[in-house]
Amino acid sequence: MSKRSLSPQDLPPAKRLHIALPKTSQKHVSIVDALYDELILSIFSYLSWFDLCVTQLINRTWARLAVDNELWRIQYLLTFGKPRLRGVRGPTIRPGSREVKPLPVRARVNESVYKDWKWMFRISSNWRKGRCSIEELPCPSRLALSQSRNRDKFSRHLLLTSNLTITASSRPSYGPVIHVTGPTESCSIVCRPDDTILCRITTLVNDQSILTADHSRVLSFLSTGEFMCYRFKHSPLSSTLLFRSSIPGSHLIPVTQAVYHHPLLITLSQDFTLALYSLEFNSVNLTQTLSSFTSFPPVSMVLSTPSPTIYKLVLAYAIPVYPRHWTVGATELMISGTTMTVDSAPGPALQDSSLSFANQSKSQTLTVCSTRSARAVDVPFGWVDERKLRIMREQWGRKVTSVADIQTDGKWIILSPGDQLTGLENRLVSPGSALNPSYPSPMPKLDDPDGSQMNPFTAPSLHSPTSLQLYRLILPPQNSVSSSPPRLSFVRTLHGQTGPVTALSLSDGRCVSSGLNGSIWVWDLEAGTGAEVATASLDSIDGLVLGPDAELIKGSVSFDERRLIITQTDNVVVRRFDV
Repeated sequence: MSKRSLSPQDLPPAKRLHIALPKTSQKHVSIVDALYDELILSIFSYLSWFDLCVTQLINRTWARLAVDNELWRIQYLLTFGKPRLRGVRGPTIRPGSREVKPLPVRARVNESVYKDWKWMFRISSNWRKGRCSIEELPCPSRLALSQSRNRDKFSRHLLLTSNLTITASSRPSYGPVIHVTGPTESCSIVCRPDDTILCRITTLVNDQSILTADHSRVLSFLSTGEFMCYRFKHSPLSSTLLFRSSIPGSHLIPVTQAVYHHPLLITLSQDFTLALYSLEFNSVNLTQTLSSFTSFPPVSMVLSTPSPTIYKLVLAYAIPVYPRHWTVGATELMISGTTMTVDSAPGPALQDSSLSFANQSKSQTLTVCSTRSARAVDVPFGWVDERKLRIMREQWGRKVTSVADIQTDGKWIILSPGDQLTGLENRLVSPGSALNPSYPSPMPKLDDPDGSQMNPFTAPSLHSPTSLQLYRLILPPQNSVSSSPPRLSFVRTLHGQTGPVTALSLSDGRCVSSGLNGSIWVWDLEAGTGAEVATASLDSIDGLVLGPDAELIKGSVSFDERRLIITQTDNVVVRRFDV
């Protein structure tokens, strides 16, 4: 049978193999990209802060979602324990800082004010680990000091206000100079120009009532009894002398410390006399004077304002303990301001519009309305049982032969023993030294440094010469009928530094300690942790500095939420934690 003939129509094109077909562009969507942002954020909430940092390297979407502010708020509260925000609680309020609330305010979940929680997490982590950048501030007097073999054996005053760093040497001079350093500018102020009187700057203090970020007020006290009020404008940096006044009798016993919240000025003289002044109407009016014969330097003062007419002053100081030792004590003073109407004489208005001293019709009478005190070593009245005896032995074992420094922020108190500093040639100003000849400082014996073998009923020493003693100051409210008395409760001993501590700075539950051997430690008092920021840079044995040029110089330490500044001799070093 013959084959069927083909159709006259054209045949369809031949089919090509599948592998020969051109590849069509098809967009493959992964399951991760198909998820909504809300679902991805819900998954990220189960990750740790380290995993959140790693997920930012995946793609742009994850990098955008991994920096969500709510995620880092949760991480901040989980990592750093209590939801506390650092910043402004302590001796001074520093304007110009980031939007950070003070301790012990708790962070609210539904907080309306936006906060950069990731930045807070990063800077808090840097403080905990001691991670920072280092820079050195220029000091105009460094060349003059380096030409002298004796250099500067006196301490250097240090003050931080907003983004300004104010330093001044305490060595006598015919023209004491204050150095002001800003982010991009610096200037110097001569307190007594063209003067033939040898004097020195005893202390610097800023006005806590100034809350603006563009200017600040600073008081400078001289050993001649005078003090000057300066107004610093931050940008551009400039200084203006507002007024110059003098405190009667302070040229004989100079002022060593002061706190200022306009119009209240509180000064502490070298003989431990507390004076309250009112600086209204461009005049210095003494309102009250208080003295103490059982309190000795070093001392730390914190001034706060619970209400517009009530001021609260907390002092921490050294007190003697039998037989010849020292411990820490604290006193709370409540100061009330009564407003009264007066006829002020007309006078020239000051250059600072925020002062408004001239031509006023109201004045405040500032007086102390109540005082309360507490001490670390307290002997109970009446019969002593086993529990009270055990507490007394523990307290007795924490006494020290000398005190290097004491600092407080109104809530915590830290005592730095100065046992190893007693035998050095250039001793720090401690209780029982030249300031207190009536109560001589004991010299420790090598075989019995704490005198524990003198009395069989005393417990051995529970402290180390290089450790810090941390106390909690408990001040119950006075308005309640059954309010308990204030007390100093021992919390823990901070170990870490290998040498004696010469300077402390305490604020917002965070402490910075500077050692004689150059080591710097940062302590978180709430958590009880510490980190070493700078290691010992000098040759030392058992923490004591050796070498022909070794000098015992008490440096100054100050810090805020971003930076830590240490001054010693002619060096001003800034360590920034916002890196």
